[in-house]
Amino acid sequence: MNAELDRAVAILKDAKKLVVSTGAGMSRDSGVPTFRDAMTGLWSRFDPHELANAQAFSRNPARVFGWYLWRWNLVHQAQPHSGYHALVHMQDAFEELLVVTQNVDGFHRRSGSRDVVELHGSLEAFRCFDNGHEYDSVGLTGLEAGADGEVDPPRCSICGSAIRPGVVWFGETLPKEPVERAWAAVGQCDALLVVGTSAVVYPAAELPSIALRRGCPVIDVNPDSTPLTNDVDVWIPERAEVALPALADLLLTSS
Repeated sequence: MNAELDRAVAILKDAKKLVVSTGAGMSRDSGVPTFRDAMTGLWSRFDPHELANAQAFSRNPARVFGWYLWRWNLVHQAQPHSGYHALVHMQDAFEELLVVTQNVDGFHRRSGSRDVVELHGSLEAFRCFDNGHEYDSVGLTGLEAGADGEVDPPRCSICGSAIRPGVVWFGETLPKEPVERAWAAVGQCDALLVVGTSAVVYPAAELPSIALRRGCPVIDVNPDSTPLTNDVDVWIPERAEVALPALADLLLTSS
């Protein structure tokens, strides 16, 4: 990995504006299951599409909310790994460092990243189903599901609508402002660091292509090869938890 790290640092040292794009592989190192890996135990009998769309919530809000409450609790029991903290340490090495993530666990914000775009929303954000009124997740503390995993969602104090998670469900479009910000940043950055993405989930998978088309160097951190591997400037075949601290240490100690 040393040669790849040296090449990556050489790129980063010349960059003033860095965009970091993270996917499920970033969360996995903290023990957070990916979307499909979360279909275990009580939830193994469901297809994820049955639990992640507005129609499913309308049909059975207790089932859908119970699954998201279970995931919310999983996230709260986990901690951001050293790779998240490495990105925080790297922030002052650049004029701008923007994190664009497909993950909904909120770990980048929890670990201290100052500038984060959450393309798919966040499990930390809840709102009412009918009118989008914000709901403080503190109200979820102490909620307990039944033996079937289901739990009736709280109600909005303003309109009485059922509370839903603030994530992007199947059939919903990504929020306009985060998408515009992410695409604009990649169109102007000096380097793109891609971490733990499969490079097949669109539209986020477009970001490396945008950078590559304009000649912007792309560094990919992923233990497995992806459709992106052969096109990037540097591929670091290692887990985020290992590669990012090493990358940050080398960058910050190099003259």
